[in-house]
Amino acid sequence: MTVKPVLEEVVSKFNEKVEKDAALRKELEGVNKKIQVDLGCEQYCFTLNACKVDRLNDGTIECPDVIIISDPDTVMKLKSGEMKPMKAWALKKLRVKGSLEDVLRLRKFF
Repeated sequence: MTVKPVLEEVVSKFNEKVEKDAALRKELEGVNKKIQVDLGCEQYCFTLNACKVDRLNDGTIECPDVIIISDPDTVMKLKSGEMKPMKAWALKKLRVKGSLEDVLRLRKFF
């Protein structure tokens, strides 16, 4: 089973959240970041630009600013609430590579 539909739902909810939250929109003004999601057997990427993620793409992106490394099972557990991001990180089931500012910004997705 592919996790792409789950990730697309997360992106959609994030975009809706930005539309409704003026403070979040202000925080994201001028931010342009390339994000790579590496799930081992699945690779996805997207760009955060103009306070929005346009779409989730299959494959890799050149020179990503942030790389999220996990596995499909962990992503499904994070989405369902069965696992919290801090627990996934502590169990080394979720790793994020990027600047501290970018990593902290990613928490807005959840």
